[in-house]
Parts: sequence; structure tokens; C-alpha cells
Amino acid sequence: MFDEEELAEIRERRGEWESERLDPVLSKHGERQERFGTVSNMDVERLYTPEDVADIDYDEDLGFPGEPPYTRGVYPTMYRGRTWTMRQFAGFGTAEETNKRFHYLIEEGQTGLSTAFDMPTLMGIDSDHRMANGEVGKEGVAVDTLRDMEILFDGIDLDEISTSFTINPSAVVIYAMYLALADEQGVDRAEVRGTLQNDMFKEFIAQKEWVVPPEPSLKITTDVIEYSAEETPKFKPVSVSGYHIREAGSTAVQELAFTLADGMAYVEDCLDRGMDVDEFGPTLSFFFNSHNSLFEEVAKFRAARRIWARIMADWYGAESEAARQLKFHTQTAGQSLTAQQPMNNIVRVTIQALAGVLGGTQSLHTNSYDEALALPSEDAVRVSLRTQQIIAEESGAADIVDPMGGSFAVEALTDQVEQEAMEYIEEIKSLGDGSMRAGVLKGIEDGYFQREIQDAAYEYQRRVERGEETVVGVNEYEIEEDTEPEILTVDEDTQERQRDRLAEVKAERNNEAVEEALAEVAEAVDNDENVVPAVVDAVKAYATMGEIMSVFEEQYGTYRETISVAD
Repeated sequence: MFDEEELAEIRERRGEWESERLDPVLSKHGERQERFGTVSNMDVERLYTPEDVADIDYDEDLGFPGEPPYTRGVYPTMYRGRTWTMRQFAGFGTAEETNKRFHYLIEEGQTGLSTAFDMPTLMGIDSDHRMANGEVGKEGVAVDTLRDMEILFDGIDLDEISTSFTINPSAVVIYAMYLALADEQGVDRAEVRGTLQNDMFKEFIAQKEWVVPPEPSLKITTDVIEYSAEETPKFKPVSVSGYHIREAGSTAVQELAFTLADGMAYVEDCLDRGMDVDEFGPTLSFFFNSHNSLFEEVAKFRAARRIWARIMADWYGAESEAARQLKFHTQTAGQSLTAQQPMNNIVRVTIQALAGVLGGTQSLHTNSYDEALALPSEDAVRVSLRTQQIIAEESGAADIVDPMGGSFAVEALTDQVEQEAMEYIEEIKSLGDGSMRAGVLKGIEDGYFQREIQDAAYEYQRRVERGEETVVGVNEYEIEEDTEPEILTVDEDTQERQRDRLAEVKAERNNEAVEEALAEVAEAVDNDENVVPAVVDAVKAYATMGEIMSVFEEQYGTYRETISVAD
């Protein structure tokens, strides 16, 4: 971008500036600290100049928005054409209560739904299971049967809304329920829009919610990808999720590298099945965290698009632009929220949301300020949504495509993030002797990912404890405050009401049809067929979440940890 003569002049001018301007100030006043770094502890230089981006090739490394390698965005107009989808996470109690919150958010201007499920649903057990005691509806909505899904989306037309489902081990059942509901509403499946998280690799790496072992979990994930590519082409059947990797304590580079490695493993599994990369590639989506270091996060998002575009073409032969475009959802960093002085979280979330917008996200969830204490209240949710709306409508951040592009600092950080992420990716690939699929599975089996994340989390916490990392209100600027503010609580009778509905469904349904449908699921597993059609039939017969997932456990074996829970 600069010729050698220009760079030589800049070097000379910098030397003059350092000796004449900088050194006298440093000798007299110094700086706030000896070293500056990001949240991930990446070095931050005092000053960036054209020298730091001297090796950048504009066409190869940046290009224009909507063109490979998509560093500057996947669409030519980005938010000048349409703002990102504002998708606030919601779910608690029973389907009735979450349906009410959905309608509230839509009325407040939300443009996409995002569904949180309770722990029993996430783990594929029913609300009347002994292990569900005390957990029904507590951190998300309880969904046992298609009846719950019908209530959850009462008054909501599936052909007019895009819905995201944050669920993994039992994702295939929720997907089947959504399709069954679309069929009930008379909605063409080809018009169904939304995203299913359905990323089991990150569960074994970071979040630790699983039912069956890694390889059969991968098989079910790929079944959904294959089925969705044919039946619901506008629906994203997997959201390869770095968010939870970051929440577990990883650095930004680890989050990026491990997420892309997981995505590549899914690509390889689909290719092994004989699928066309240009057919299923566009249906893959990603989910990233946005933390406090604004420039590091912007660089991470830009590097993600560039790496994915190159690897999909060079490693996997993707020819279509759609298959090379990395599209992603962003959620602000839950791990960064503090119970101390919770109103400070509004500022944190604003910075994190701005990073997502400046980095070119396709959809965004902004955490509520009270989430370190409890499920978000309506007032907190409104502030959270208004944060996005103010960024979109008042800040001007959405008016320029890739506004950080060309910044010496951001371009240098983008290059650095890309380089360090690729080093991890190559290392994971080597674990599998050239196969990313095998490398990810080997890394899970050997605890490679967990060790890397744990080391990063420990190192960060040590910096906080030493005072090298300031967390406002926690280790600096502390105050005396009320530690028991008013928060949202889930009704104590939620579990009883949910169990009553489940019992009612079981009493009313055709149990013979349920048994036949569950036998078809088992047969699909035995014959190594795609399990989705059989699961759709099972949910239409009102088989429960737990009944369907038990079939998978019986056929594939269990990967649950042994937990002793009183009846």
C-alpha cells in the first residue's frame, strides 16, 4: 500500500518524532503502565503507522465489501442496506411466559427471536424426570413436546419471523418440532428462517452439555445439516459457536481458531458423506463473543471472514461466493458482566455491541445489565434492546461500510489475529494427521482444547488478582451497595404446571403411534440413515423430548457424567 521510498520517509519522521516529542514526555511523565495489552493479553503498541501494514496487498487481503476475501464485510452495502438482526435472547418458565416475552420484544422493535431453553430441555430429559427437579423453567423455557412449541409460538407467524434456538444435544428434536409447527401453520418449509445452534464440538470443548459420545453427536449434527440443505434452505442448521469457548476463559485468538477448526471439521464430515460444498456451505453460520477490547474484537471478526473465505476455497474447493462467506451472530460477553455495580454493565455491553457492529456482524444480542444476578427483567431487556437501536439509529456506526478498515492499528491487529489463529488451526490439523475432523475429535479426547482454555482463563484471573487487569467495581472503584436488588424470579409452581401439561399430553396422545414412531427413530440409527425424518414423525405423534433422546442413548451409548440426584 506504500512504496519503499514512502516507508523510508515515514521511518525517518517517526525517529524524529520519538526523539523530539515522545522521549521528553516519557522522561518527565512516563505512561500509565509499562505494558499495554488487550483482554486476551495481546500486546498493544503505542503507535501504529504504515510500516505495520506494509505487507498488506489491498486486493488479496482487503478487497471491497461483498467480494472475497470479505475482510471488509459480506455485503456491498452492509448496514446502509439493512441493519443487523436485533435478536434478544429470551426464555424462562413455561411456554406461556416466554411467548409473552417474545410478543413484548417484537412490540419493542426486535427483529428476530432467540430462544433460551431450561437445563432439562438442553440435556434431552423431560420435566418429570428426577434429574429435572428444581431446574424446570429456571434458566430457559421448558419444552417437552410439540404442545409446548405450539404454545411458545402462539400468535407468531413462522413465515414472518426468524428464530434462533440455542440448543445442542437435543437440537435435532427442537428442529423437528419447529418443522412440525411450520407444517401445522401451512408455512412452506423452504420459507422457514432461523438458526439452530446444534454445535456439539463446542459442547465437548467448553460448555459440557452432552448426551451421546462425540462421534455419534457429530453424525446427528451432520444429519441436520444434510436435511436442512434440502428442506429448509433459508434456515441455518448449525451455528458454529465460539461464544461458549470464550465464556469458558479462552483468548480471542483461541476463540477464533477453535471455532473455525470446528467449522472445518463439520465441512469435512459433510464432504465425507458426499455432499456438495457449494450446496451446504452457505447454510453454515457462526456465533462469536464480543468482549471489552474493542479493537481486538473488530480485528477478530475481520480475520474470521478472511480465514474462512481462503480455507473454503483452497482446502475444500468451494467455488460459490456464498459458500466462502462467513456470516455470524454476536453476543456481548456474559463473562464480563459483574454483580457489583450492575449498571456499569450497560456501558460494557454498549462497547461490546459497538465492536460487533464495527466488525460487521449479521445479528446481535446485547446482554442485560442484571444478568450477573438473575434472568433479565423487562426493564433491563428494554435497555439492552435500546442499546442496539441507538447504535443503529443515532451513532453513525451503521452508516459506513467497514468504518475501521484502513486503520493502521486495526489492520495490523487483524493480521496478527489471523496469523496466530492459523498457527492453532495448523496444530489442530496435525493432531488428525491432516484431517481437521480427526484433529478436533483427537483434541477433545486428549483434553487439548480444555487445557488451552484453562491456561488462558487462569492467566487472566491472575492478572485481575494482581491488579494488572482492572475490572471497574470489582478490583477498582468499589463502593458499598445493596447486594440484593429486585430481580426477576421464576414462579415456584412452574415445575408443577409444566409437569401437569406433560401428563395431559401423555394421556391424550396415541401411545401406539408414539411407540411406532420411536421404533422408526431406532431403525434409522441402526441403518445409519438420516434420523431427521423419523424424529419429525415422532414429535408429530407427541413423543417427548426425553423419549426421543433415550432412543439415541440406547443406540449410541451415553456420554453423561454419573450424577447422583435424589428423587
